[in-house]
Amino acid sequence: MTGPTSSDGRGPDGSPGPLETVAPRYGAASLADVLPAALAVLGVPGATDALDLTTTLAGVRRIAVLLVDGLGWYQIPTAAPYAPTLAGLAATVGRPLTSAFPSTTPTSLVTLGTGAAPGAHGVLGFTLRVPGTDRVLNHVEWAGDPEPLRWQPVPTQLERARAAGVQVTVVSRPEFGGSGLTVAANRGGDYRGAAGVDALGREMLAALSAGPGPTLVSGYHPDLDRHGHLSGVDSVPWRIAAADVDRLLARLVDGLPPDAALLVTADHGQLDVPAGHRFDLDTDPRLRAGVAVVAGEPRVRYLHVGPGARDDVVASWSAVLGPAARVRTREEAVAAGWFGPVPEEHLSRIGDVVVVCNDTYAVLATRSEPPMASRLVAYHGADTAAEMTIPLLVVRG
Repeated sequence: MTGPTSSDGRGPDGSPGPLETVAPRYGAASLADVLPAALAVLGVPGATDALDLTTTLAGVRRIAVLLVDGLGWYQIPTAAPYAPTLAGLAATVGRPLTSAFPSTTPTSLVTLGTGAAPGAHGVLGFTLRVPGTDRVLNHVEWAGDPEPLRWQPVPTQLERARAAGVQVTVVSRPEFGGSGLTVAANRGGDYRGAAGVDALGREMLAALSAGPGPTLVSGYHPDLDRHGHLSGVDSVPWRIAAADVDRLLARLVDGLPPDAALLVTADHGQLDVPAGHRFDLDTDPRLRAGVAVVAGEPRVRYLHVGPGARDDVVASWSAVLGPAARVRTREEAVAAGWFGPVPEEHLSRIGDVVVVCNDTYAVLATRSEPPMASRLVAYHGADTAAEMTIPLLVVRG
């Protein structure tokens, strides 16, 4: 497991340092590969196993997949004193994967659920401009407009599993049931609401044992991410949340039936952004000039520009941000492979200009976005190892 970095910024095993950039490994070792591999273990025809789980989990007929929001691979050593079960699993049955890009919850949840890269499924950021309008869609507040099956048309892995005779259940917060994001990411599963780690563990184990199999249960736990955002990684609230995750993992591991397995992963990591590393696009006229609509989030901004303004916006943002960010055109961002292949119908969801923050920098929008978004301590979304590298823990019953 990657631990504290050495003096040259790299991990002790030669892995990237936490602030080095990491490319998503779609189709090889990414979040998109988790559910297809699980379906292959369960015998779903045509499912691809890029993670070689069919060897590790031969004979398994029930799989629980738990996504812990904000549990980056690089945060596990920090959590270890408060989460010994987590640390032990990471050291013995864990390996790193990459998140999707941007490393943000809506993009990652749909990437996990569909087994597709963001370019294909179209949920390409925390917020996106709805093409043909000036409206910015916040995916975590998505109530159904645009219609989820039109906005995200790729069938989910849960639908595929159910069609093959697998019993499929989704366990998450009660208030998330029926949301646009849940439909986009998790359609195809029976939904069970669970508030808190105790209810989540209980409902996941109950669903895992409910039928004769094959069975797939997908669970989601949001609290670690929330406390990281509000108080910072390794703050007291974050440590308490890490201990809660540990209690959940211990319960799930102890309760696994003999023919079951548990896969634990995450949507992204996090990093604290100090006050001196925060730009504000709403108070700097140089960052507003030529920009019609701003989407994305503080670590990855999508800028939709006025007619003929793209090159001037690239030049202005590059001059203001300097080494704090990479400023790219849409075409350059797509060519870099960050999103995987992007079909024509999804290109306009990406800004004309894409701004990806380096190191621990962020670009806030203190007037045009909710005030809380600028008051957070930790952020994510960019492509540093601390944000992009996530765990895969594989436990047999």
